[in-house]
Parts: sequence; C-alpha cells; structure tokens
Amino acid sequence: MVHHFDLAHASTRDLNHALHAFNGTDNDTAWQIKNAIGLHNLAVGLDAPLTVDIEGHVGYYCAGMNKFARVTVHGNAGPGVAENMMSGVVRITGSASQYAGATAHGGLLIIEGHASSRCGISMKGVNIVVHGSVCHMSAFMAQSGRLVVCGDAGDALGDSLYEARLYVRGNVAGLGADCVEKVMKDKHKYEVDGLLREAGVSGADAAEFRRFGSARKLYNFNVDNADAY
Repeated sequence: MVHHFDLAHASTRDLNHALHAFNGTDNDTAWQIKNAIGLHNLAVGLDAPLTVDIEGHVGYYCAGMNKFARVTVHGNAGPGVAENMMSGVVRITGSASQYAGATAHGGLLIIEGHASSRCGISMKGVNIVVHGSVCHMSAFMAQSGRLVVCGDAGDALGDSLYEARLYVRGNVAGLGADCVEKVMKDKHKYEVDGLLREAGVSGADAAEFRRFGSARKLYNFNVDNADAY
C-alpha cells in the first residue's frame, strides 16, 4: 500500500506530522507526495525506514536531519537539501541549490543534475555523489565522508578541508586553502566504483577520477587518529 498525500490540499505541517506518526510497526512505509510546488521543509526529521517520493520541485531544507528514510525528489531542490542527514538515502533527480548536504553525518546524497556552491560544506561523514558538476567552495571545511563529482568542480574546492575525500572526474577551477591533489590508489578507485554503482551512475570509470584531500597544514593532525577518518 502506498500512502498518497496532496500538498495542494494540505500544509507542510500536516505532511510532516503524518510522516512522523509512523511507529515502526506498520508495513505500509511507502509515501507519494504530490504538488510540492517549491514548498520548504518537506519530509524533515524523519526517523523511520520510510520510502518517500516527492513529485515536483522543493524549497529549502527538504529531507533535513533524515534518519533511515529513502527520500526521492522528482525535480530540483532548494538550498540545504539533506542538511544534517544522519543516515538513509536522499536522491534529487534534478539539480540542487546551495549547501546541499551541509553538516551531514551519514547516509548517501545523490544529485543527478548539478549542485550549486558549497555542496558538502562541513560534511561530517555523509557520502555525496553528483552526476553533474559542483560550483565554488564545495566541501568547504569538510571533516569526513566522500564527495564524488562526475563533472567539473568550481573554484576553491575543499577550502580548509579536514579529512573528507574528494573525487572529481572533470576539470577543477581551483583548490582552496590546504586542499591538494593526492595519489589515486587502487583502494580509492574501489571506493569510487562502489559509490558510483550505489548512486546509479553509468558511463563513468573510477580510473577517470582524481583524488583531493587535506595537506594537513591548517589543523592539528594526529596520525594515530587516521583510521577515524
């Protein structure tokens, strides 16, 4: 059974209340949301293994603080999609605006189009796969996790980077402070290949990607903690 919800006749508050009411024992976990019409804060704070399909473009902070749920936006997403996500999967079939995946601790964010500036800012463990390109300042102060960009990257990539790993297939306009290109080892190709498959990317070979990471000059790096990253 699929639960249908039409935002032309109900509010964002009504939707989120209905999604939060899931108690973990109901087998009917699929939801189809119509007429998103750019509304903000849709499907935020989910804490259950729901499958939520949102038809149409969404506004700010869609699927923020997500845990366990699989949320698909059939359209474009406004600023802050999947902000502070903890787990689960968020997929955008279009493009995403600024700071997609900001501060996200876990899970997988898939953007099938392009991502605007500051994609993955301060990411803390999330994996982000962008089928297209990302704009300037992406992965700014990124602490942990992986950003895979199948297209190009804008200027100041990885500025003030900590221990997140960045992979770019196309051109990089410029690197931010303390971000350097690193050797692409077999284990990194294996990592990229797995993320590409998980994100449904076709026609891309992990060997085509370049790896970028922190030069470890701007913060106190302790090699004893390397495995934590």
